[in-house]
Amino acid sequence: MSGAADFNITGGQPPRNARVTNAIALASRRTGMDFGYLMGQAKLESSLNPTAKASTSSATGLYQFIDQSWLGVVNEHGHQYGLGWAADAIKQSASGRYYVADQQVKQDILDLRKHPETASVMAAQHAADNKAYLENRTGREAEPVDLYLAHFLGRGGASKFLQAYDRAPQTSGASLFPSAARANRSVFYDRAGSARSLADIRSNFAQKLERGVQGALETNVDSTAPDEPRYVQPADYVRVETERLKQTIPSEDLVRPKPETARLAYLMLATLGR
Repeated sequence: MSGAADFNITGGQPPRNARVTNAIALASRRTGMDFGYLMGQAKLESSLNPTAKASTSSATGLYQFIDQSWLGVVNEHGHQYGLGWAADAIKQSASGRYYVADQQVKQDILDLRKHPETASVMAAQHAADNKAYLENRTGREAEPVDLYLAHFLGRGGASKFLQAYDRAPQTSGASLFPSAARANRSVFYDRAGSARSLADIRSNFAQKLERGVQGALETNVDSTAPDEPRYVQPADYVRVETERLKQTIPSEDLVRPKPETARLAYLMLATLGR
């Protein structure tokens, strides 16, 4: 674990990106995952924009989770972070696909990707899962760049990559991952069109992560900029959930908490990082 404790979680008047930095630092402290890796990954994936949305897939938020990956990690780890209501709503089909019967609840869960604190801690847990998997498969400690390979290729693909890398680092990456190479030509081929080796690919990812960390920590965006995106705040989720509950639960029950309103309580605690 890196120096996450050096970052102020509660005080001062921080720049716009400080909430994101603090959310990542808190996730690092709570999970033991490397702060530098988590920061670099967020910089590479979304440029630290909590509401980032990919144009070609369902990838959303700081860590660009696609719908299925997000449902999977919330299903597995939601109970640890006050998101039991979400974890309980997520089911898995016989084919392994995650689904939520209630479409509004599904959207509520997916929207949490835009919440920096929730996205950061789920990304950290996902990285921890990948780390344990890779170390079990390779028999050595997984470095930050290896975790990014797991993010890029999936944990199974990263395991295949690293085991081949350990045996023959000059092997062509495209020969092992032809589909990934077709979809990500700049990763697997240089500008001249020559296939990059596994060593080259891993080295390039390591350099990108390092630049991502430095760029993330140096970013100081003018909060008065007219194009500043609206960050989703914890209060927004509480407000949305309260309005939803008002449609189905008598108002007096919202004042006098009952089991039916436990979901709102969980959500409030989660947004406060409890």
